[in-house]
Amino acid sequence: MNDDPTADLLRGRLVRLSASSPEDISRLFVGWIHNSEYWRLMSNGPPFPWTQEGVRKHIEKEAEKEDLRNVFFAVRTLQEDRIIGEIGLDGISYARGESYVGVGIGEAEYWGKGYGTDAMNVILRYAFTELNLHRVSLTVFEYNPRAIRSYEKCGFRMEGRAREAFQREGRRWDMLHLGVLREEWQAHHA
Repeated sequence: MNDDPTADLLRGRLVRLSASSPEDISRLFVGWIHNSEYWRLMSNGPPFPWTQEGVRKHIEKEAEKEDLRNVFFAVRTLQEDRIIGEIGLDGISYARGESYVGVGIGEAEYWGKGYGTDAMNVILRYAFTELNLHRVSLTVFEYNPRAIRSYEKCGFRMEGRAREAFQREGRRWDMLHLGVLREEWQAHHA
């Protein structure tokens, strides 16, 4: 029997959210960011040659802050208990009841199979039922229709667009802004 009181709260149909060691996540993350397609979907900046040591130090430095405005989890498959990505709430404002969310499924063989959508639904349940947030928002690149569909499945709605916000691949791209309110999420998951 699992004695972890958050086990069901942080468990979805395909994934569970958990803590991870800086060593584990830095090793995986370095592999993910050196995949050019992953980097293209996660960052609008140029690739940077991170080392595992550099990533580990960054993670440890952030963890030392014990900042209650940021909560990050590893995304683990239920079947193999394999870390396949990361997800987190960033810039949580308890006074305003809002936060930004970010998700990245780094293991390419899990892309397009519902793992990211499931992880997003789990963290939204956490945000709305445990943290009592009212609104969660995110940004996504217009050239990532798979992510946009995933977010819409979770109840996110288009709120705006920063036109030609960045350049990549020789052209300008829009940054899309999506958000979901607690009531919308509850109605979407009733």
